[in-house]
Amino acid sequence: MNKLKNTFSYTVLVIAAIVSMFPFLWMIVSSTNKSVDVTQGRMMPGSHFMQNLHNLLDTVDLVPALINSTKISVITTILAMLIASLAGYGFEIYKSKSKDFVFNILLVSMMIPFAALMVPLFRMFATISQSLPFIGIDTIAAVLLPTVTTAYLIFFFRQSTKMFPKEILEAGRIDGLSELGCFFRIYLPTMKTTYAAAAIITFMASWNSYLWPLVVLQSPENQTIPLLISNLGSSYSPDFGMIMTAIVIATLPAAIIFFIMQKHFVAGMMGSVK
Repeated sequence: MNKLKNTFSYTVLVIAAIVSMFPFLWMIVSSTNKSVDVTQGRMMPGSHFMQNLHNLLDTVDLVPALINSTKISVITTILAMLIASLAGYGFEIYKSKSKDFVFNILLVSMMIPFAALMVPLFRMFATISQSLPFIGIDTIAAVLLPTVTTAYLIFFFRQSTKMFPKEILEAGRIDGLSELGCFFRIYLPTMKTTYAAAAIITFMASWNSYLWPLVVLQSPENQTIPLLISNLGSSYSPDFGMIMTAIVIATLPAAIIFFIMQKHFVAGMMGSVK
């Protein structure tokens, strides 16, 4: 009976793995084929990857788009880790009567779809552009500021901090550490798995962000890699082999970071503290 149960479980898992991996396999295979082969659904690897890559580099400015996406994603991740962890740490460690009320307001903000905020955000940055053009429309700062941290990240860090041993902080204070010293020298190293999980989530969300950069970035030299791929697909006769090659290149940074930090990501999502 147990053998039959295990066989059924592994069969279901294998089928689920195949279904999950199929889009990625099809993407990689399609990047090696001609456009006509992609439209015909060919599933055998071809020999046109280098030609697709050459066409891609000749058609669009791929490197500047990758640089823009990297700048936005890295800066967003660093600032989000600092701000969200400080907020989550403060909400859990320090006690006050109004703390829970403010935190509940943050949770309610998670229910507002970002699409509902785009118009007021755009008008705000358009107004700012008149006096502070370096953080106005069509700047990287305009992409960063609304997404530099989220209520979800603050909630994530607060929940992880619930399992943080508070006695260590008391020991640090007795040894003469300031509150910032306790945070940077005790809390931050101890919560490295939580930081790893949050960093992966933030980086991937920022790297794949499309809607807000589409609204706020207006110059071709400032476009990110999702915008570039979208422009490739909007032509009269798109080259699907070239588009798949661009998608493979765009997928690599996030995939590499995830696989490098996979163990920390799993531990962080499970809420472990080391």
